[in-house]
Amino acid sequence: MALEVVGAGFGRTGTLSLKLALERLGFAKCYHMMEVHQHPEHTKVWSKAFRKEPVDWDALFEGYRAAVDWPSCNWWREHADYYPDSKVILSTRDPDRWYESVCNTIYASTQDALRSEDPLVRARGQWAEDLIWQPLFGGRMHDKAHVIAVLQA
Repeated sequence: MALEVVGAGFGRTGTLSLKLALERLGFAKCYHMMEVHQHPEHTKVWSKAFRKEPVDWDALFEGYRAAVDWPSCNWWREHADYYPDSKVILSTRDPDRWYESVCNTIYASTQDALRSEDPLVRARGQWAEDLIWQPLFGGRMHDKAHVIAVLQA
């Protein structure tokens, strides 16, 4: 089964609501960052993609009809090319409100994880740091203008 919907919007732009709406509309299952938490073995696949190694997208997305949120939104162009009949949805949000939301939720939880004494929690935080925060925002999450410029690019 091929992806029919590819999400291009970053996390905290309504992607969980979009996931639930797509599933209600018949695009079940929809891949979201929650899937990575439920399937930790997927982190290795996303890490391969980050390193620009070949990824078997069909195997990763087996049983899914849509993909939204991080980490898949980082590769939305590749997914749209790989699944040429898919529709691309860009979810958006007021940039200032998005920045505050990201900093206070998922970015903050990554930073907490990086400071954890539990090596598994630290590894999960490092994975998010390596695949989301560093490559997209260049370690400049505290530079609001830069982060918003990346969002709007």
